[in-house]
Amino acid sequence: MSEPVYIIGIDLGTTNSVVAYTEATTERIEDARIRIFAIPQVVDAGTVETRQALPSFVLAPQVQEVPEGGLGLPWNESAQLAVGEYARNRGEEIPQRLISSAKSWLCNTLVDRKSPVLPWKGATPGSSAAEGRKMSPVEASAAILTHMRDAWNHTMAATDSNRKMENQLVYLTVPASFDAVARELTIEAAEMAGLSHAVLLEEPQAAFYAWIGASDGAWHDAVTAGDLVLVCDVGGGTSDFSLIQVGEEEGNLTLERVAVGNHLLVGGDNMDLALAYSLARDLAEQGTKLDTWQMNGLWHSCRRAKEKLLSDTDLDALQVTILGRGSSLIGGMITTELTRDRVDSILRDGFFPLCERSDKPKAAARAGIREFGLAFEADAAITRHLASFLDRPGDREKVINPTCVLFNGGVMKAALLRQRIMSILGDWSETGSIREIEAGDYDLAVARGAAYYGLARQGKGIRIRSGLERSYYIGIAAAMPAVPGMPAPTKALCVAPFGMEEGTSAQIKDQEFILVVGQPVVFDFLGSTTRQEDTVGTVVEDWHEQIEALTTLETTLAGEHGQVIPVTLELEVTEVGTLQLYCASTADDKRWKLEFNVREQ
Repeated sequence: MSEPVYIIGIDLGTTNSVVAYTEATTERIEDARIRIFAIPQVVDAGTVETRQALPSFVLAPQVQEVPEGGLGLPWNESAQLAVGEYARNRGEEIPQRLISSAKSWLCNTLVDRKSPVLPWKGATPGSSAAEGRKMSPVEASAAILTHMRDAWNHTMAATDSNRKMENQLVYLTVPASFDAVARELTIEAAEMAGLSHAVLLEEPQAAFYAWIGASDGAWHDAVTAGDLVLVCDVGGGTSDFSLIQVGEEEGNLTLERVAVGNHLLVGGDNMDLALAYSLARDLAEQGTKLDTWQMNGLWHSCRRAKEKLLSDTDLDALQVTILGRGSSLIGGMITTELTRDRVDSILRDGFFPLCERSDKPKAAARAGIREFGLAFEADAAITRHLASFLDRPGDREKVINPTCVLFNGGVMKAALLRQRIMSILGDWSETGSIREIEAGDYDLAVARGAAYYGLARQGKGIRIRSGLERSYYIGIAAAMPAVPGMPAPTKALCVAPFGMEEGTSAQIKDQEFILVVGQPVVFDFLGSTTRQEDTVGTVVEDWHEQIEALTTLETTLAGEHGQVIPVTLELEVTEVGTLQLYCASTADDKRWKLEFNVREQ
């Protein structure tokens, strides 16, 4: 395969997905031109147009629910699935066929994320009709990525296969708070879409990279050494907080990501649902009670109306229509109105209420049995979650006071909500001084930043550092004669030293080890905050006083039962905080991967 032509950044969003790209051969970061790929998609039955974003919705209608050929695409005229704008809009009318929030389902530990469970509650209540096609969260995510890949290949690689997306440098973003399983499932979805070499990057970091890239070097003037930047990313399904410390070395500014928040399943989806329930209560008071199917449709309708009201300050209200349950399509329509005042009040006071710095998210009363679904946060108040995040680094001597804020995510387009957060942070600050960094782009920044990061990895732009805060080791059984009643002692092999940068790799080529495959085995991961001088490959025999056991991985590696294989070790600390340890056979090209999340310790 020839050298990649492009660096591609993909924001696989809960509500919208975006593709950005730049030339991989750009010599200087100053010459880089990061562009948004306009994605062809069905926008109405039988009509294909391009959009900067691909709504992250998958529609699997039955034959009679769309006109013949209505889902056809230039690269697939007989398509049976719709992804994008038409899927979102038509899905409001047939919500039992619509898959939404697949990204949020990827991190739902209560379901088998590889089983076909979406659309959730896909059958129409009381209907004897077949439910139609269902997909797993991984398959739905893969369907969105596949559409973007096929659209790219049709547009950008029609005459040159070397320009196909799968042959480029692809960087795929995930929430900073995604756990190891959700990240692995994201990679699996990418592989299903043919993007087998995609590299993951945290969304808040991508947003920060986008700001750097868009500043044309002026970011040096916007921050100074000592600044602590809060990246506040509130999107369709999740809220993410990160802290980036600005430092200085030899007269040059440095950036280091020093904290990442917990996974918060609260965002635009929750807000849309709150608006839907508010309207449903009004209708109920007027004698019109909506069933579950209609509520699902109202939820999606409120999302679209909310987005328009937040993006167009000249609008005071929008009409919202819900399908009735009668036989008459038109006569059964239910119409109500969503006003700007209602949106502002519910979002500001319900999701961004005034609170004290000492406040913590409220725990809901635990019901013995509750309905199954997405594990939304019990407390929807994002500001209380923010207060809890800033209190997380409990081992620090001083209070954590961000000096500036970079906002990201579709929700943060609303100036009203940004102002509310800035006001609260100002009240919490010891100095009362905090400033907003002008983001400029809340919907497209993450994809742009992922493309910039690809350039930075080539040494053409500044990198956000995030060195390990401890040294990491793996237990190695000592080779010695058997002694009755005494198990073989375990030595600690350093595989990731203190300060090792995330996004870097290393190899232990001068030592061979024995790997057992085909039967259950255990791997002990160890760590130390005191042994900061150990390097990759250092073996510590008497380690119990300075190194502690962190976790044990029990697994069966693929291979013949009990086979013993000589291997060397290769390791990588990824940008999303996982230590990936590869055992590479010295006899052939076989490799076995072990993965450990360094951020959860």
